[in-house]
Amino acid sequence: MPDQRRGVLYGVAAYALWGLFPLYWPLLKPSGPVEILAHRMAWSLVAVVGILAVRRHWSWFRQLQPRQFGLLALAALLITVNWGTYIYGVNSGHVVETALGYFINPLVSVLFGVILLKERLRTLQWVAVGFGTLAVLVLTLDYGRLPWLALTLAVSFGVYGLVKKQANVGAAESLTVETLVLLAPALAYLVYLEQAGGSTFGSQGAWHALLLAGGGLVTAVPLLFFTASAIRVPLSMIGLLQYIAPVLQFLVGVLIVKETMPPSRWAGFAIVWLALAVFTYDSLRATARRARRADLHPTSSGTASHPGASAGHR
Repeated sequence: MPDQRRGVLYGVAAYALWGLFPLYWPLLKPSGPVEILAHRMAWSLVAVVGILAVRRHWSWFRQLQPRQFGLLALAALLITVNWGTYIYGVNSGHVVETALGYFINPLVSVLFGVILLKERLRTLQWVAVGFGTLAVLVLTLDYGRLPWLALTLAVSFGVYGLVKKQANVGAAESLTVETLVLLAPALAYLVYLEQAGGSTFGSQGAWHALLLAGGGLVTAVPLLFFTASAIRVPLSMIGLLQYIAPVLQFLVGVLIVKETMPPSRWAGFAIVWLALAVFTYDSLRATARRARRADLHPTSSGTASHPGASAGHR
């Protein structure tokens, strides 16, 4: 189907752009992680409002309920932690560890489903979670510490996905509310930085200022691609496409940034990939079973879901 093929292409484009994020944020040095984060918040709002203006899509704002706004405000705090941790990790030479965070994110989402939503896991899902836990232990021994960057990214994005699911607001619309919530503290920090003489915006040349402002488009464009993909392809397909991003991030860390990968670290990642292989196989098998049941009983409907298939905001 041509429409589904376009959806796959949009999905590949979205996750490929997210996967190449580690190449963008280092371009913003000598800006510090907090300054980059504040600019990303402010310029993301400008970008997404511009997109909504082109689409003339504003009616949703009047229909936004207080509960939804509260959930999106919480989501804004969570994405602040996620974005800040990611920018710090990439700009401090820990690209591989940030990739690990998004590799294990689907497994963390499954655990949240069990703990918070009282979902029951299938046997192979438990096997995948077990392998994921073993991988974290192996990597803890390798790093000599917990891989806290990876765990912070996985947990913050996992909770973020749950909150967004409860809010049930479109991707571009929710990002508008989230960045609107974040605008005041972001601008306050940027004004403080300017008065303290620590701002790099404008002091490092026009190209640097343009790159800082470009963080808004860099955030918004893959989100639009993802939205275009999500409405055209099954969630099970989105669940497979999501691995493009951490794979590319991992390759950037190993091949471009040249991060050290001792054998013990390779072993930890190999266990993570085994866990994801088991998890994906089980997800595809469950989806196929639901499809067969739907064919046998056309009146019953089922929606294939995939933890971690929500939009990514790296």
